[in-house]
Amino acid sequence: MKKAAKKPIESAPEKFETKPFPKFQARPDRDRRVRQSDRIARVLRVLNLIRSRGRWNAKSISQELQVTERTVYRDLDVLTFAGVPWEYDEHERCYRVRPDFQFPVVNLNEEEAIGQAVATNVTTAIGLDASPGALGVTRKLAISTSEQAKETLALASQLIEVLDLRLADHSQHHAAIRTSQSALMAGKQLSGVYETPYEKAPIKLALHPYRLCLVKNAWYLVGHIEGENSPKTFRIARFKSLRQLDRIAKVPTNFDLKSYFGNAWSVYRGDERYEIRLKFLGTAAKRVVETIWHSTQKVKLNKDGTVEMDFVVDGLDEILNWILSWTGQVIVESPPKLRGSYVAKLKAAMKLQTEDSSS
Repeated sequence: MKKAAKKPIESAPEKFETKPFPKFQARPDRDRRVRQSDRIARVLRVLNLIRSRGRWNAKSISQELQVTERTVYRDLDVLTFAGVPWEYDEHERCYRVRPDFQFPVVNLNEEEAIGQAVATNVTTAIGLDASPGALGVTRKLAISTSEQAKETLALASQLIEVLDLRLADHSQHHAAIRTSQSALMAGKQLSGVYETPYEKAPIKLALHPYRLCLVKNAWYLVGHIEGENSPKTFRIARFKSLRQLDRIAKVPTNFDLKSYFGNAWSVYRGDERYEIRLKFLGTAAKRVVETIWHSTQKVKLNKDGTVEMDFVVDGLDEILNWILSWTGQVIVESPPKLRGSYVAKLKAAMKLQTEDSSS
């Protein structure tokens, strides 16, 4: 008697001869839908397993899902029919899905399409164009989504624009931003040359990066210098060079960016906390309330048309510079230290103007 050929230890799904099922009474639609849902859920679990980093073959999958190996082969056939490019890795003796495979995104609704278009326009605006990712996603969606969603994407991209954000000019610093992003994602250290107006010469430093953040109008990198423990804030535009090192960065697991900045007016947190009250006059009273300037902001509208604004701020230097931009339309009511600094700045400005006009 001729022996049957041995089946490989592991291979592509086995093709079984189909036979007609015996006649039976039709099940209710509800039972059929339940069975279909169960099978879809199981097929998706198979897909998740073979896309993971584990080594999954028919035997291990059947044990994990508590089904027969024949069922596993049928589920793999379903994935093939659905266009999933899986294969059997002979070396690792397991199934793998091609690494670059992604299911096409379809059926974007109008709100989602508009949201994607807005995100793209925002991240391509000057100053925010730190990564081209959103634009690439929009282009891919325009190929793979429905015709209605394509039209919505195109229309929203034309009608919703972002202009004149008045952010710091980072056009020469895209490489530094992307290097920072790469190091943060890889958990690696950075090395660079940093030039600041508060130092006489550029300084070389090695950094353990914690976070990259956009605050007010500029990009900042937060991290600690090699050999130190306390984190500092570095303005991206001040890096003259920046490169990623092949050394692991030490980042505290409990680091929280909001706690680090505290109640800083912008990014540089002072050592002392102050309760600040300002009174705005005239047209400034109407304009200043149109913006949320700080998370602690409280507003009181007075009957005489003036506006009182209260803030709780760590440090005075940054908010002092902001108050100066409202000169002639603001009164510093408290604290006295801030009022004194404000008056001193005004006197220095008047002296400078007087000296310049007399020369």
